[in-house]
Amino acid sequence: MLSAVALVSSCSASDEVTASTVAPSLAGEAPPPPNLDNGRVARGEELYQQNCASCHRADLSGDPNWKTPNPDGSYPPPPHDSSGHTWHHSDQLLLEIIGDGSDFPESRMPTFSGALTDEEILAIIEYFKANWGQEQRGFQWQVTWQQAERDPRVLLGR
Repeated sequence: MLSAVALVSSCSASDEVTASTVAPSLAGEAPPPPNLDNGRVARGEELYQQNCASCHRADLSGDPNWKTPNPDGSYPPPPHDSSGHTWHHSDQLLLEIIGDGSDFPESRMPTFSGALTDEEILAIIEYFKANWGQEQRGFQWQVTWQQAERDPRVLLGR
């Protein structure tokens, strides 16, 4: 199976997204999302707990006030479960944000490319997907698929 690259769009930490947010519809139906690899999900969970949980919480819930700016204008770490906006982004954009840090001025996301390989980051993303609802997972796959249709050079092997 393969996972494809990003729809170049972004959500700021101030986006209004809740667990009950209905995913907007996207043109051009993608095939069903690929099955998750249980081994990769387990490895992703282990890596997430070691590298991400101290900021984004062990249960992926993020800071309870993630939509409220800190006094310095930065935002607290968002959730990576269905209640956040991580599922709005393609695999490639998530890979870039985790690896390179965020270029959003209001973010404090550090760079992990020196600490984690692309394969390890993709395992963490697989762990996120295992914790999203069916609707969020389908939307995220659609975003990933549409980017691949526009630019097949950006496909990532699974």
